[in-house]
Amino acid sequence: MVKRRDLLKGLSTIPFIGAFVGGAAARSASVVASGKRDYFKELGVRSYINAAGTYTALTASLMPEEATAAWNYASGQYVKLDDLQDRVGERIAELLQCEAATVSAGAASAITLGTAGVLTGMDQAKAAQIPNDMTGLKTEVIRQKAHAVGYEHAIRNCGVNIVEVETRAELENAINEKTAMLWFLNSNNFEGQIRDEEFVQIAKKHNIPCMNDCAADVPPVENLWKYTKMGFDLVCFSGGKGMRGPQSAGLLLGRKDLIAAARLSAAPRGNTVGRGMKVNKEEILCMLVALEHYLQRDHKKDWALWEYQINMIHEAASSVDGVETEIHVPQVANHVPSIRIRWDEKKVKMSPGDARQTLRDGHPSIETVGGNESLDITTWMMNEGEERVVARRVREVLQG
Repeated sequence: MVKRRDLLKGLSTIPFIGAFVGGAAARSASVVASGKRDYFKELGVRSYINAAGTYTALTASLMPEEATAAWNYASGQYVKLDDLQDRVGERIAELLQCEAATVSAGAASAITLGTAGVLTGMDQAKAAQIPNDMTGLKTEVIRQKAHAVGYEHAIRNCGVNIVEVETRAELENAINEKTAMLWFLNSNNFEGQIRDEEFVQIAKKHNIPCMNDCAADVPPVENLWKYTKMGFDLVCFSGGKGMRGPQSAGLLLGRKDLIAAARLSAAPRGNTVGRGMKVNKEEILCMLVALEHYLQRDHKKDWALWEYQINMIHEAASSVDGVETEIHVPQVANHVPSIRIRWDEKKVKMSPGDARQTLRDGHPSIETVGGNESLDITTWMMNEGEERVVARRVREVLQG
């Protein structure tokens, strides 16, 4: 077991940031040494250590070398977009043990395309109607009140109304001839009154397609096949979070007929709700390779590293008088070791917001999260070694 004094002793031997090998500082130094253009520096855009997580506004994750190599490979050749989607979809479905799959322009795109496929089936004329002419189409999607989320515009893009329910009885009473789909927000599984398995059972009972939004719900890796095997007809994932594919890519998994129908509203077809959600050949191939790489990883080893990194930050922060830390793992979304840091502001004379801003403005810049009560950190999006810099900077900031 790593001892507290050993961790703190290690922090004291960290070189100044200019000499730190690894992470953003090293990448910048490498660019200068190679004579290559430092594009972000030219543009005046500052890079940072990601101690926050896979947030879209923070550009989510970094792709592995295998994925960027696939991107570069695809960028030098022409292929037909549908041919590539067909073959990649078949490969992803095989890997994830589901009937069919397609690469989308992020999880929100997967939701929109999946909803469109449910509405239109294989009727291209109906795909052209959405969202302005709903003649002959079902117009309601049911979800739990506790599953309301700021991303559900992706459903309403298709011209449907969202019907809100709380109990199983309300859900079954709300089902009628207008009901197109039942929609489930996986991250809120433990907040609604109807849990995932029961939700699927209700959908099957009434023969209505059900979709599960699992955007940020990898890890654990098993989630990539858990919910299609559970019976959800469509499951959506973000490709640029835990799988570390392109941030602009996602996965739509599920029933073969519904995936085929969803693609009727996707590029290269033009007069559809999904035309603007184009994914290019580079993104499609890169997403497949990133997924392959993710599935081959030693997930237990990754977890052990994250625990070690979080414990290092915990030891550094809690060594400051008046500071308390809580190590936790969110139950569903962003299910990784994380730390919540709180303090007595009579002893540490700054607010969590002030601490976040100080870390952001420092050298190197460090992005963290949290509200008015705490400074929150994850390490799973860091390059190995950056946790030492974060631990030292957090301690320095809290010490004032």
